[in-house]
Amino acid sequence: MKSVSVQDVAARFGLEVLAGADHLDRKIVKARAYRPGLEFVGYFEYFPQEHVQVLGKKEITYLHRLTEAERNHHIGNIVKYHPPCFIVTRGQEGLKYLTKYCVEEGIPLLRTKEATAAFLGMLDAYLIKALAPEIAVHGVCLNVSGIGILLRGKSGVGKSETAHTLIRRGHRLVADDIVVLKKLSPQTLLGSHNEKTKEFLALRSVGLINVVRLYGRKAFQDETRITLDIELTKWRDNELNNDLDLEPTFVDYMGVKIPHLEIQLQPGRDVAGLIEAAANNWYLKQQGYSAAEDFMKRLEGD
Repeated sequence: MKSVSVQDVAARFGLEVLAGADHLDRKIVKARAYRPGLEFVGYFEYFPQEHVQVLGKKEITYLHRLTEAERNHHIGNIVKYHPPCFIVTRGQEGLKYLTKYCVEEGIPLLRTKEATAAFLGMLDAYLIKALAPEIAVHGVCLNVSGIGILLRGKSGVGKSETAHTLIRRGHRLVADDIVVLKKLSPQTLLGSHNEKTKEFLALRSVGLINVVRLYGRKAFQDETRITLDIELTKWRDNELNNDLDLEPTFVDYMGVKIPHLEIQLQPGRDVAGLIEAAANNWYLKQQGYSAAEDFMKRLEGD
């Protein structure tokens, strides 16, 4: 199971450590943070104890208004479940009672000056990405006109050379050779690099190039949402190449279905131009327009 440490979160968001500095190596394995509410009145049936617990102004104000005995009782009930950590937002103070229990139970207590809603949004986005299931596939990942493309094909078919042409046309490289795919949701697949290959593109007969050094920062981005899977294959004679296909085909990565296209290679074909056309055509389909459907309607109207 993937995890991040409390220390990772503290460093990422510049959090102040109020208690539990010796326990920042505790692991976080759940992607979304939680704001305890009913737990303060003793209802724990569905308490997500493995989640980061965030205490905003509402929660801290409620605790401040309790008697010392009530406050100790309610907080004691929560800390006994040993969540990974507590994070207090808005720089709130007067937390001696909370600090006491966190020290006793070895639970990190952290604080941020950020507003609760804004901080929860940033924290959840970070945890979802950091804890997302992932796989590595062989291919090239590009962002073409804002469309994330996973370019696949057998070794030596020309994936990297095609990527180089697209980069020279103003598009962006994300990863070459090893593409890391992260599942952020049942509908969302993120493509990225593995850090070691960041900014590098391997070209046969030329060698390894750094696209940022050659073409500037605009030639590279760290990640992109994958919206098209394109496979480069050898040309097959006497085969209809999906000119009027109305039914889309898909490939499955960790349960996420991605639209799939096959581009057959032949000397003289502008493969990079075909990929640009595929990306722009996909965008038009998302806007509700299909050239194939439009053409069939014209034929039916004759």
